[in-house]
Order: sequence, then structure tokens, then C-alpha cells
Amino acid sequence: MKKVAIGIDIGGTNTDFAYVNRDGQVIAEGKIKTNYGEAEVFVGALVEKLRIVQKKIGEPVKVIGIGVGAPMGNINKGTIEYPADLPWKGVTPMADLINSHCGLPVFVTNDANAAAVGEMLFGAAKGMKNFVVITLGTGLGSGIVVDGKLVYGENGFAGEIGHTTVRPGRTNRECGCGRVGCLETYVSATGLIRTMFKILADSVKDSELRDYSYNEMTSLKIAEAAERGDELAIRAFNHTGEILGLKLADLVAHTNPEAIFLFGGLTLAKGLILEPTQKAFKENMLSIYKDKVKLLPSGLNSKNAAVLGASALAWEKYNGED
Repeated sequence: MKKVAIGIDIGGTNTDFAYVNRDGQVIAEGKIKTNYGEAEVFVGALVEKLRIVQKKIGEPVKVIGIGVGAPMGNINKGTIEYPADLPWKGVTPMADLINSHCGLPVFVTNDANAAAVGEMLFGAAKGMKNFVVITLGTGLGSGIVVDGKLVYGENGFAGEIGHTTVRPGRTNRECGCGRVGCLETYVSATGLIRTMFKILADSVKDSELRDYSYNEMTSLKIAEAAERGDELAIRAFNHTGEILGLKLADLVAHTNPEAIFLFGGLTLAKGLILEPTQKAFKENMLSIYKDKVKLLPSGLNSKNAAVLGASALAWEKYNGED
């Protein structure tokens, strides 16, 4: 019987999942909305959708475990704790809730940590011992690997670079975490939108984006405008990349990685975000690290990337025979 792991990526809007074999191939996949008022109701709907999709696979499969990537996921406790971008506040015992429906081993971690495991098993970090994965989606996270092991920290929350401060005392951007000036309020899909509106407000130049309301604006629309040469949209990406590059240069001083991988929806804009980030990264790098740290797009950047990373978490913990 074919063995598979289930990877679940819980995002602020949608939750994606997939059945993935040990080679990183997606056997089946699906999604549901995340915005259920109660976590118990969400998990019930998710498990029901998982069963529906599994029945459509067309052959019997053995599920060896479930990996879940989510903002503020705690690998030590299997919980999601005080997430800024999810509908459930406080502490949600996600692993226990899912396990109560299916009886399978369930592993929950930060979505960026899941991406880092996926990069090690299925992506461009195969064979690397020291690297960092930066996830750029609704928020910003990081998964840090040192000497071949993920860094979780004492309480399971190491790597929350998205909630380090940008320009202390000079910013008033409020973050969903309750603090002010967090990096993800500038460098994320939502941060890019906030920057875009600030630039539109401060400039009198024409832009195809002026007629959009805040709720209509998306990072994709900004990227498409920039690709068509919209000067203000390009300026928004440059500003975002400059801040990210500066913070990544600081991150190198803390971790001395072989490479930093950019992962997630915002990175699909490719050169728009990578080029200004690379420039600021090099300009702000301590001299002893210059030209020694690669800044690369993730080897998993596809529509299945996040669930591949989550499924890799289950495969990493699996000790059974193939």
C-alpha cells in the first residue's frame, strides 16, 4: 500500500492541504476557507474535506502522519498560540483537535519552519547544514537551520523575524501582534499594500492603481502594475526590498548561513522583490560575510510549496519502513 503524509498549510484566508509521497510528489490536494469562528468547527470541516479528497485518490493509501504549518505554531506543544493573522485568538490545541478526529500523529509548527524542512527534504537546500528560509505571504516568518537542525528555541518560537522592529521610534505601523513597527508590516503582501497606499498618498504622479480601494488592492495587482512599468508600483517594491535586505544582512550576523531562501507568494514577483533585496543585502552586509552568503528563491516555489513543507514535517518524524 502506498504511504503518504498529509501536509496542511493554515493561512489567514485559506487552508491548503495535500497528500504527499516520500519523494515530494502530490497525490491529491484540496483547500477550505480558514475563517471559521471556532477552531473546533474549522478542524471538523477540514477533516471531512480530507476524507472526501482521500476517497478520490483511486487506490488505497496509508497515511503515516500529518504536518501542519501555521503562524505561531508551537512544535513542542502542538498548539497555535496568539496568531496575528488567524481568526482564533489565545492558544489553540491544533494537534490534539486533529488527532481526536483521525488518530494519526500530528505535528504543528510555524509555517516558516515547515517551509525550511521542506527545503531540506524536497527543495534547494538538500545537503546544506546552515541556511534560513524567509516566508513572504500575508505575514513574514523565518525558519532557521543550524548544523542541520531546525532552531526551535526554548518555547518553540525561535525565528519570529517578522516581529522584530524596523526603525524603532520612527514608525507607527500597527501590527496584528499588538506591537508597532514590526518587519512584517513593511515586508509581506499586506505590508506591500500599506506601502503602496502611502506612496500614492505622498505622490502626485499618475498610477493605474489610484482607483482601487484598500480592500480591492492586492500584492498581485501591484506586481502586475510594476511589470507594466508603473513607476509608483516599482517604487513600492523597491522600498519593500530595501527594508528586507537590511534586515537579512542583520540576520546573517546572527546565524552565518550558507544561503537564505525566499519563499512564498510575494516572491513569485521574482526580480521585483529579489533585485532590490539583493542590492540592500550586499550594501548592509558586514564585510567578513560579503560574497559568502547566497540569497536565492526557494526551490519549492510552486502552488504546492507550503503544503510540501508541511508534509515534510511528518516525513521527517516518520520512523517506519518504506
